Amino acid sequence: MSEQPVNPTPAEATDDDAPGTAPAGTVPTGTVPTGSTAADALAEPFADAATDVTADEAAALRAASFERARRLRQEPRFPGGPAADPAGSHHERRIRSFQPRRSRVTTGQQDALERLWPKWGLDIDGQRVLDLAHLFDGLPVVLEIGFGMGEATAQMAADDPGTGILAVDVHTPGQGNLLGLADKAGSTNVRVANGDAVILLREMLAPESLDGLRVYFPDPWPKARHHKRRLIQPEFLDLVAPVLKPGAIVHCATDWEPYAEQMLEVLTAHPRFENTAADGGYAPRPAFRPLTRFEGQGLDKGHVVHDLLFARV
Repeated sequence: MSEQPVNPTPAEATDDDAPGTAPAGTVPTGTVPTGSTAADALAEPFADAATDVTADEAAALRAASFERARRLRQEPRFPGGPAADPAGSHHERRIRSFQPRRSRVTTGQQDALERLWPKWGLDIDGQRVLDLAHLFDGLPVVLEIGFGMGEATAQMAADDPGTGILAVDVHTPGQGNLLGLADKAGSTNVRVANGDAVILLREMLAPESLDGLRVYFPDPWPKARHHKRRLIQPEFLDLVAPVLKPGAIVHCATDWEPYAEQMLEVLTAHPRFENTAADGGYAPRPAFRPLTRFEGQGLDKGHVVHDLLFARV
């Protein structure tokens, strides 16, 4: 279960969609075989167009194309649903812990988004401070960053209806899936937030408003040059500490051993957090954290899953 991008972009084009290609069995425009009058007649207009367009006009056409693509990226996939870029230009350029991606939304997920987003969804726009007491009818609230397809989140919500879960992700199919699962289970203690969790922590949560933080199986960014993209860093914990109540638990889990070691090192070194494990190491998996499908796949491959539970002091 890994965190996802804040600025989703359309799915990458397939080879059939790439510029200059054509579907199998067809001949791309402008490449009609020569040697016939018909072919010469087809090629002539393109040759004329190429000579008639100036460099400035070509640049203007490219700029217009880029602008159209930019507007499409900002349009919501579902009117009234999660925004494609909720914070817009409000957030600064910086290294992020996720990569943009989009994938197919099923009919069931689309139905859940259209029915339930107005009631249980919110965009992370950085323009307001959330009233969690109002949003969750007075329940204590834990923040979960990166919930994948939402199966584990929905199960935790159903198992503990007395705790509100503010679940953050940017993966539209996962957002719809979680809403649908919660609705099917009759759970009313889940709210789905769309956007960048850093903006949420920094600008939209009041001091000491959270009762816990859950980060399960974030992207490990295994290559050394990408370690700076890992979510659990000292700067991230600096944002987390003020919005947690004293005694609130930060619960992380990963099946990537080097990342687990980094998590343990960073959390142990931070003055606002204290390890709940008596030996100062990893903790057993708490009963409230269900075994996820992703985790099961890792265990089948021989991976060792580490849980870390640190209290805010």
